[in-house]
Amino acid sequence: MKPDVSLDFQFTSSIEQVWNALTDSDTLAKWIWENDFKPVVGHKCQFRTQPSEWWDGIVNCEVLKVDEPHTLSYTWISAGETTTVTWTLKEGPDGSIHLHLDQIGFSEETKARKGAIEGAKYGWTSMGNKLEKILAE
Repeated sequence: MKPDVSLDFQFTSSIEQVWNALTDSDTLAKWIWENDFKPVVGHKCQFRTQPSEWWDGIVNCEVLKVDEPHTLSYTWISAGETTTVTWTLKEGPDGSIHLHLDQIGFSEETKARKGAIEGAKYGWTSMGNKLEKILAE
């Protein structure tokens, strides 16, 4: 299945630092949202942000895969959509870290709605930019 959202990020931090940023609840809160995330398969958690007139500000998740420090996958359930987010980390020959994001499972109705997938890409890109700043601290 072709991902609905597919993005790549590169960092000069160590793979352990990037993995920690993906799996540590306090660090996730700095670049995604407040959460009760734990990198344990089967753990159910939420990401929470300010609600808006269109959305309650809650994303429900369940951790599906943890292969430290290479792969992390969880459901991302929000606004009537159930998708799967998968992060893949690879170390480049120069020591840089390649972080790849795939999000799959958007409904055909959402995919047909003008701007919906672009909005998801924009949101993840914005979060990835925040992550880059946090890793540089």
